[in-house]
Amino acid sequence: MIAHLRRRIFEKQPNRIVVDVNGVGYDVSVPLSTFYGLGDTGADIALRIHTHVREDALLLFGFATRLEQELFERLISVSGIGPKLALAVLSGIEPGELIKAIHRGDVARLTAIPGVGKKTSERIVLELKDRLPKADHTPAPEGGTVEASALRDDVLSALMNLGYHRPLAEKAVDTAIRSRPGDFEQTLRQSLRELAR
Repeated sequence: MIAHLRRRIFEKQPNRIVVDVNGVGYDVSVPLSTFYGLGDTGADIALRIHTHVREDALLLFGFATRLEQELFERLISVSGIGPKLALAVLSGIEPGELIKAIHRGDVARLTAIPGVGKKTSERIVLELKDRLPKADHTPAPEGGTVEASALRDDVLSALMNLGYHRPLAEKAVDTAIRSRPGDFEQTLRQSLRELAR
């Protein structure tokens, strides 16, 4: 059972990388949240690995954080959700947001993830609501006030309209709000700076 890989990125494309470990290439599927945190081809990386064994294949799924891996493993325990759909869920929403959506029973937010229907969202909420960490893994912007939440949503919407992927945009907005709280324009500018890094 492969649980961890550390070495060099041989090839990289969204949702899939090949990790070269001493001349052996491991084909690893990754969520977008992990993909966007990786360096360029040739960079050294370390990934937590979930090995999924089927009759016809041995598949590797890689994660940058323990939380991503834990959520993936909880998702594939839900009836009707396989590894590919679990990866799509993690690619469509940040881990902290996913936990919040499940605890709130926010079926609409889950259904907004590409590939996730209403019945699947309802099953996720029903089966995982009491099995996820209660603690929020992402700090609430500006103490979690309604105003801060609305500001976050507005800036996030603007970034997505500019073509940024949701998980990447969410990370930038949260960092911008934490580092330099301000009005819409200031927060958008700071978020764009974060995305340019």
